[in-house]
Amino acid sequence: MVFQAEINLPSRGRGFTELTAKIQALVRESGVWAGLCSVFLRHTSASLVVTENADPVVLGDLERFMSRLVVDGDLLFQHRAEGADDMPAHVRSVLTRTDITMPVRAGSLVLGTWQGLYLWEHRSREHERVLTVTIVGDARSAADE
Repeated sequence: MVFQAEINLPSRGRGFTELTAKIQALVRESGVWAGLCSVFLRHTSASLVVTENADPVVLGDLERFMSRLVVDGDLLFQHRAEGADDMPAHVRSVLTRTDITMPVRAGSLVLGTWQGLYLWEHRSREHERVLTVTIVGDARSAADE
């Protein structure tokens, strides 16, 4: 069985938006009992990460680390078509990921106790982001009841 859906998601600018509940709802809707859930972000200046969802300080620490690693307006970068954060946002997405695959077991995402899936916006201003979610696997059978 294959299930596919798109999510249009407005970002609030640089920072994190948790996606775990939205993706889990799609897994339930898909009817897949055991398989894989692939999430693909159709952009080059944002990324997807699985990280701690219990302490929001972690998200701030990640942003501060990345801001030190990839500096807006760095003279190294020639590409500035959309501003000083344009090329740094592309570098950030290359260093992270634009796709994530997670297992599905018993009709739910398999994540660790403190793990959540996040969209990490790398641009300073708001953007509309599009995710393609593909869930592949076996549906629950009567024998599983």
